[in-house]
Amino acid sequence: MQSNKLNYLSNIHVFRDLSPSELAQMDRQLTMSTCEAGKIFYMPEDTGEVLFLLKKGRVQLYRIAPNGKKLVVATLGPGAIFGEMSLVGQGMHNTFAEAVDECVLCVMSRSDVERLIREKPEVAFRFVEALGSRLTELESRLEEIAFKSIPARLAGLLVQLAEEQGHANEVTGYTHQDLSEMLGTYRETVTQTLNDFKAEGLIEIGRKQIRLLDVARLRRMSMV
Repeated sequence: MQSNKLNYLSNIHVFRDLSPSELAQMDRQLTMSTCEAGKIFYMPEDTGEVLFLLKKGRVQLYRIAPNGKKLVVATLGPGAIFGEMSLVGQGMHNTFAEAVDECVLCVMSRSDVERLIREKPEVAFRFVEALGSRLTELESRLEEIAFKSIPARLAGLLVQLAEEQGHANEVTGYTHQDLSEMLGTYRETVTQTLNDFKAEGLIEIGRKQIRLLDVARLRRMSMV
């Protein structure tokens, strides 16, 4: 288990500057656990006393609007960190973090993170990089919501998800509701748009499976 954790930690961007001995010391401060889909890691206004390191599975960061509508801010995969806002003195604001499927993760206490940053300033710089990257992604999403149509955004999302899953032309594991929450729109709108794509010969639709028949055209659609 220890070797498993060490290999995992060495591949996380914010810890890339740590030596093997420093990683081993950090390893002793971590606890690794497995959780089922649906596990809530934190809710709005939680103080955030730990840093989460995702080893396996997917975690959604999302917000709930006053009308109950869910908007997915980000979907994180293996190697991602979350809960980092607590490191800059912020609560979690309006954000939830929830396991999409079974997850394996490590947890590091706030005091251990602060100690590591004091001893290794390079880690603080990597955290700043990670925060900057997260903000850039959020700005890009807001820009898409403001300026792109639903078909363009859905086309881009399908291509992105296929690439993230390691498939050239297939998206699996997502319902129409999941896709609507990632786009910030209604399920009915996503279903209608997917049916339009199918009628145009762009995709085939199965149960939690979408096969991309014309990736090049979907990619072009996402740019307008």
